[in-house]
Amino acid sequence: MTTLPFLAAGWIFLVGVYGMVTSRNLVHAVGCLAVAQSSTYVLLLAVGYRRGGTAPVFADIPLSSVVVDPVVQALVLTDVVVGATVTALLLSLVIQIRKRTGTLDPEALTGLKG
Repeated sequence: MTTLPFLAAGWIFLVGVYGMVTSRNLVHAVGCLAVAQSSTYVLLLAVGYRRGGTAPVFADIPLSSVVVDPVVQALVLTDVVVGATVTALLLSLVIQIRKRTGTLDPEALTGLKG
């Protein structure tokens, strides 16, 4: 098992988190959150990968064959759907913030300060 996919997932996550921390625009922050979440796709696929594995369809291959883990593939598909939903929800909230305050700068949003 190689460590390259795990390092790539960590690097993608760090790039997304760095973008969120340094962002001066809410749309940019939502995009960076989507990038950080995409690191989980790489991580889960790295966990489920088997060298020389085939698709987990047992109709035409022997039962002793090496196959990839179908549960991890289902988790990645679920993660993609949840990520798209969260991104759409956050972007709709950003639209409402822009309509109500007139800005997308997080520092300029003073309505929540006590």
